[in-house]
Amino acid sequence: MTTPLLSVRGLRVRLGGADVLRGVDLEVAPGECLAVVGESGAGKSVLARTLLGLTRRDGAGVAADVFDIAGRDARRLPERAWRALRGADVSLVLQDALQSLDPLRTIGAEVGETLAVRGVPRAERRSRVLDALDAAGLPLGGPARVESDARLRQRPGQLSGGMRQRALIASAVVGGARLIVADEPTTALDATTAVRVLGLLGRLRDEGTGLLLITHDLSAVARVADRIAVIDGGRIVEHGSAEQVLHAPAHPATRALLAAAPTGPKPTAAAPGGPVIEATGLVRRYPGPSGAFAAVDGVDVSVRRGEVLGVVGESGSGKTTLARLLTGLERPDAGEVHRAEGARMRLVPQDPLGSFDPRHTVERILRLARRGAAPSPTALLERVGLDPAAVLRRRPASLSGGQRQRVAIARALAADPDVLVCDEPVSALDVTTQSGILDLLLDLQRTEGLAIVFISHDLAVVRRVSDRVAVMRHGVVVEEGGTESVFGDPQHAFTRDLVAAALG
Repeated sequence: MTTPLLSVRGLRVRLGGADVLRGVDLEVAPGECLAVVGESGAGKSVLARTLLGLTRRDGAGVAADVFDIAGRDARRLPERAWRALRGADVSLVLQDALQSLDPLRTIGAEVGETLAVRGVPRAERRSRVLDALDAAGLPLGGPARVESDARLRQRPGQLSGGMRQRALIASAVVGGARLIVADEPTTALDATTAVRVLGLLGRLRDEGTGLLLITHDLSAVARVADRIAVIDGGRIVEHGSAEQVLHAPAHPATRALLAAAPTGPKPTAAAPGGPVIEATGLVRRYPGPSGAFAAVDGVDVSVRRGEVLGVVGESGSGKTTLARLLTGLERPDAGEVHRAEGARMRLVPQDPLGSFDPRHTVERILRLARRGAAPSPTALLERVGLDPAAVLRRRPASLSGGQRQRVAIARALAADPDVLVCDEPVSALDVTTQSGILDLLLDLQRTEGLAIVFISHDLAVVRRVSDRVAVMRHGVVVEEGGTESVFGDPQHAFTRDLVAAALG
């Protein structure tokens, strides 16, 4: 019988006075993928950090009947032994790439750190780092691409969210770890890149690597998982083969996750009013290692009152830059943005944690954002599906990723906007929470005439909420039209590739 790479029995974690994990049992064998799925706040990320010995740093109390990892009893490992274990035998890919990567270090240094600690010679280290970056889907060389050496010299702030996530994945695979714990590894990735990353993880599994995939992305689970464990309230409530859990769920929590997954087109078409924002000929250039490049290159877009415009494209295609140009956070190098008189715009950012003052409570964040007779912080939190008593006096760092994103949406609504520009607003949310947020945005569109620019890499989500869709590639809108027209009969080759990747 094959010895498991990970064997956990009765794992219990107490953090901040609360029982976060309550008797978790897990096992991962070589060449196997176990997916752990559940809602935001269910304990998934705490589980990931605990399996790497990181929660004790947070003051957590950790206990287990059995906790064996890579043949060692992790209950008795000192911190020095954990440091030797991480990277060499087990690697972690975290959900929040911007917070995980050191902003002052180059990508080459970040990805190659495990090899440097082991004393791998510089030339070999460089070659293996480039191989890992290429395998993880980070572009290297070629037309309109960053040269390999220049890529290694870049820092996290110079990469898009999806590129940062791929750099994290490269860091995990470069050292040849036998077990990879991946916490939402495809959250920030567009459909085609996600397929490539999942293919990479699948190949690693086929070569004998054990994979613990922690995610709310059921399409990712269906592609790569052998078994699925459903976590709810810190407990494993269902466990079985991927086929069994996905097609014959036994527990209500599992059935709720599957029912909430976005499918099909938007329920009803909008009846939009006049234009509330029009952009013509937008160009935004940034300096790069090989000279200036245009992140947005001649883009024309317009949004009418009561309309949702979906913007899709690969990571690095210019979606976030377009969002910043539309909201006035950046000025275009060419082109113009025209707003209807008195129109107010607010951005819901991709990285909510980085947009909050860490010293402020949620209540203060919302009070500072309020305009005029806007709803109270309590009412705003209720509007986005949060329990005010549970979060009002907490700070952003103590919230789950899903809770932080909902607070970001509440903050935007506090300003009583006419237009919401949402940059990946549900990318960090489990499918049930995601469904509630999408319903909220559609309700705001219908009842208040709110215009929404909805930027996402998730085509199923965009299809559910959007009236029109613009497809971006390399800073250019390559296709635009009605949602069902674009998804049902795509005209551009790139759009066809996106749709094919999303449908799997």
